Amino acid sequence: MTSSALKLAAAHGQAVRRDAATESPLAVRGMTVSYGGKPAIFSVDATVPAGCMAAIIGPNGAGKSTLLKAVLGIVPALSGTATVFGLPLARARSRIAYVPQRASVDWDFPTRVIDVVLMGFYREVGLLRPIRARHREAARACLDRVGMADFAERQIGQLSGGQQQRVFLARALAQNADLYLLDEPFAGVDAATEKAIIDVLKSLNAERRTVVAVHHDLATVADYFDHVLFINVHKISEGPVASTFTAENLQATYGGRLATSHIEQFLPSGA
Repeated sequence: MTSSALKLAAAHGQAVRRDAATESPLAVRGMTVSYGGKPAIFSVDATVPAGCMAAIIGPNGAGKSTLLKAVLGIVPALSGTATVFGLPLARARSRIAYVPQRASVDWDFPTRVIDVVLMGFYREVGLLRPIRARHREAARACLDRVGMADFAERQIGQLSGGQQQRVFLARALAQNADLYLLDEPFAGVDAATEKAIIDVLKSLNAERRTVVAVHHDLATVADYFDHVLFINVHKISEGPVASTFTAENLQATYGGRLATSHIEQFLPSGA
């Protein structure tokens, strides 16, 4: 890889806007979304601290993915607001990268891996302007960062589920965001892919980027995250993992779906 490509990749991996460390990356107030006349989420408040690794957890149907989609304006909210670094979404989109659930993507669409990652530069380049060589080199650097550089010319539909997830993470890296929102990034992936993804997310966090992920594996919450939001239609609790990821909050969120005898295995050491 050329030195210019390495410099561009480094800029995308390390540059963080100065105020990213002072404003709350994501603040939600009174967010309510309804499907078919029933609340999917009801009056949810949340404040994500700058530079944290935050998990949104709760049972199936709790509204975790709906919350992210409402924040992004993908689904309409009945009420409530969301701000990104103190700004409304319309003024802060350039600071957000979103990785959707893999199951929500049409993998039959005939496009190459490198083209998927290049989509991450459209905000910078513009839809009608040509992609330049420096963007292609930077896209390959993003693929290299997730261990997928050798698959750049492959059709996206030919990849395994874990490989596809890595490619979508590479596209998010290309956006050079301050806030990364991921919807079940570890769902249905192999152990090697999970390790590769969490390593990249932690490297982003080390650069003072903020990561918010819908997460389903309670056994890894304490290892992967430092902030947690419990949700089951409404907010149950929120705060640092060390003080908030407790047996009481797990029971309040999951109720009878978790056996009391199994809860201790999920808790941080000493909790």
